[in-house]
Amino acid sequence: MTNRRIRPAPRPPEGTPPPAELARQARIVLADAVRVARWASPSLRGGKSHAEPGQAGALSAAAVEQAAADLALTPAQVRAAWDRARLAGLVELHGDRTRPGWRLRAWDRDEAAVLRGWVALFDAWSIVHPAPDGIATTSVAEVVEAVPQVLSLLQLSAGPVHVPALLDLLEQRVAELREERCEVPYGPQPFPGPAAPAEHLTPAEPPAPDLPLLPLLDWALEGMAAVGALTLRPGLATLTALGNWAVWVKLEQICVAAQSPAGNIEQSAEDMLRGCARLTPGPARAEYRAWLAARPVSSAVTELLEAARGEDALLRGLAFEALRVVGAPAEADVRAAAKDSSLRPYALLWLAEHEGADPEDAHEVLTRQESTWLWVDTAAAVADHGETQLLVRHLDAAVQSTVPALLDEVRAIGHPRTVQVLVALAAAHPDPALAKAVRRAAFQVHTGGS
Repeated sequence: MTNRRIRPAPRPPEGTPPPAELARQARIVLADAVRVARWASPSLRGGKSHAEPGQAGALSAAAVEQAAADLALTPAQVRAAWDRARLAGLVELHGDRTRPGWRLRAWDRDEAAVLRGWVALFDAWSIVHPAPDGIATTSVAEVVEAVPQVLSLLQLSAGPVHVPALLDLLEQRVAELREERCEVPYGPQPFPGPAAPAEHLTPAEPPAPDLPLLPLLDWALEGMAAVGALTLRPGLATLTALGNWAVWVKLEQICVAAQSPAGNIEQSAEDMLRGCARLTPGPARAEYRAWLAARPVSSAVTELLEAARGEDALLRGLAFEALRVVGAPAEADVRAAAKDSSLRPYALLWLAEHEGADPEDAHEVLTRQESTWLWVDTAAAVADHGETQLLVRHLDAAVQSTVPALLDEVRAIGHPRTVQVLVALAAAHPDPALAKAVRRAAFQVHTGGS
């Protein structure tokens, strides 16, 4: 939640299909992912996990074979669909249980949830379609960083673009990135002393060989096509309606906005919290009080905690804000909720404040691991509902003093949204070196690498 004026949403480019049509197209792209996610999560509570222990959330061989038989897919299609389901937030792994993500539960009725799920897949195109073996990671990272300019040209062209034109732009952008990296060294620089004699000079490290960029451009275009962002014909690339819309969203730096609050008193806890998502704290508390006054306290607390146990991290934080309005009558239930790992940081903060701790100091009751879990959970809420710069500024809220330390500990805590959060942060951060490190961490978490 932010205390700011909401500006009117910019209009998408002329010819952009309405959200219902975009969502229909996104559902087609993710159709197999949804089928496999529903197969793996037969109930809201989930069941025994289908993932292979220690294999970074990959389906077990037995599960792949069973899903292929049940869904009339090949084993390769099942694995690819499961991979996409995880990247799009359709399914999450919680210990030994597979649970449906909140987007999966809202898939058939919520166009915004569908589009956010597709955008998460769009942001992770380089994970969906890994780079060819044998290419330096630096070259791959340069191309990933330059892809937004390629997409911008495709959008501005409003039609097919010849691959040589895209290659020219890619080469220019990669050259700029290399020049920017070499131009200004990081940190304080010593005052230059007298030149050393030539015989004492250490030979400079040879520069990395310049690889032809055409294979990497082909890889990037194929990756974008794999997630439904563009279509390819021999020598030509064209943005799809989804891809055109996604580029516009990125350029405007906006996210799908929550619906304006209306009639919250008669809504369920989940719908009431969604309605309050864009309110500033004062009006939101007034809505919580009115909603609580209309129902018995015990059932209201139960309903709020049930909403907090869902997969939407924004609702988790808002539910505990509403529970702060309840006060003492909620204490026993909140104390019990502290046994749930996904609710524990929120519950401990609530209890600390209830017992008189200053809200500014309440975070001291959390362990480092709990604080890191809360950081990822909050980042997931920002990635789903906030603005790009909010996610970048959220780095300052981490307890770790350096980004490498944060990435190490984020990878270790096992939050189910870690990959999506890191991919979104890498896509948003303006520092190329930091974005590259975050993107590498996302890939390592996704693949189980080190």
